[in-house]
Amino acid sequence: MSGSTGKTRLDAHFDDGKDAQALRTIGEVTKALGVRQHVLRYWEEQFPTLQPIKRAGGRRYYRPEDIALIAEIDRLVHREGYTLRGARQAIEAQSGVAETPEPVAEPVQIAAAEPAAMAAFDSEIIDRLRSIRARLADALQAA
Repeated sequence: MSGSTGKTRLDAHFDDGKDAQALRTIGEVTKALGVRQHVLRYWEEQFPTLQPIKRAGGRRYYRPEDIALIAEIDRLVHREGYTLRGARQAIEAQSGVAETPEPVAEPVQIAAAEPAAMAAFDSEIIDRLRSIRARLADALQAA
């Protein structure tokens, strides 16, 4: 809470007479925060901690903590220039939840001083690409 008014930071977004702890529909959230509905639905997929309550017919109801998270995502992405992945990592770092690292392929190490090895490597890549091209051509003809 801030100041002597007893209002929280999120109360400034909602001037609808509802209790500060009331659930909000997706329409109310988009109107208050200026984030479009399809963007909120996409963020739900990208941020595992953003899980509004879903009732019959898939209607979403956002809790105050969901709204605070949306406001934080919006700030990071639209005001500070984070990517969605960067924003997710920043939020996870704040909450102490670690993201599962993505597997990273080991880089192929070929010395520039070995032209024979480079030529063999190039030949292998060209053969793979030709094989992929042939499979794609076959798939297109079959379609």
